[in-house]
Amino acid sequence: MSVVKSGVKRLLGRAGFDIVRSTRIQGGVDEFIPFEATMSAARAAGLSVGDYIDEVMNGTPGATRSTVDRLRALGVFADGPRTVLEIGPGSGRYLEKTLRECSPDRYEIYETAAPWAGYLVEAFGVVALPTTGCSLAPTPDASVDLVQAHKVFNTVTFLHASRYFFEMARVTRPGGRIVFDVMTETCLDPVAVRTWATKGGDGHGSFPAAMPRRTCVDLFETLGCDLEAGFLAPLGVASTEVLVFRKRT
Repeated sequence: MSVVKSGVKRLLGRAGFDIVRSTRIQGGVDEFIPFEATMSAARAAGLSVGDYIDEVMNGTPGATRSTVDRLRALGVFADGPRTVLEIGPGSGRYLEKTLRECSPDRYEIYETAAPWAGYLVEAFGVVALPTTGCSLAPTPDASVDLVQAHKVFNTVTFLHASRYFFEMARVTRPGGRIVFDVMTETCLDPVAVRTWATKGGDGHGSFPAAMPRRTCVDLFETLGCDLEAGFLAPLGVASTEVLVFRKRT
């Protein structure tokens, strides 16, 4: 255990904070992370909120940075997206690092956890839109250059994720990109399944949720989006697969 991690846990114990996943790894579901306690703990640790969640709560230091680095290497930010939309940004750890890679004129978020949404609007000047949890209705067709969701679709049901997929393709402009991660069969070899079953904790209902890779690729193909790349990223005790699609012009 790192000095930072050990020290923060001692501090949390004294403060009496109920930090979700501070002592066990169960994945990255931000609406299950308490706002006030997490903000206080991050400040006490001398870490940004995103780095605190990666380092202490999830036990995967550098995970967010490594994902954004891979996206940069794949050219996701190279065109300078003017409009970005993120589903379920939660604490904003991917949002913050995305804004270091590009300077969009508008950054829309759909976040169901009101305290986190309010924090992101105040801290980063993003636009929080009303959400039902499965629709991007306020966003016009073909209006967004980059649509992304991180650590979202491996925490919800199959139909919940699928409904969002249709919406993501709808709002993306021709030539724009769609980035999200899902727990595909690539992440679920027998060793990974055993690890989840024995070390993954009790979960919280739908988490962790698997999604067939071929289902995603075939669906987005019918929606005019081609798969550009896929790579693994840490998720809880195992991994998730980040998929990068580009909408055909």
